[in-house]
Amino acid sequence: MPLSMMEQGDTRMIMEFHGQEEMKRHLQDLGFVKGETVRVIGENSGGMILLVKGVKVALNRGLANRIIVAD
Repeated sequence: MPLSMMEQGDTRMIMEFHGQEEMKRHLQDLGFVKGETVRVIGENSGGMILLVKGVKVALNRGLANRIIVAD
């Protein structure tokens, strides 16, 4: 399921990415890597605030939709 479908408080494991290699590298630079857990700590209509590797990261829903997490 896409990360963008997660709700506040949910924690899931990153499984894969959809998109071009440049976008995948950018997400990996931010800490989004396969096998890592990600938690939604806040959200609004434009984006999400996530906790990954102990760091808060704001991500727009377009990018969040390209990250696939475990169900």
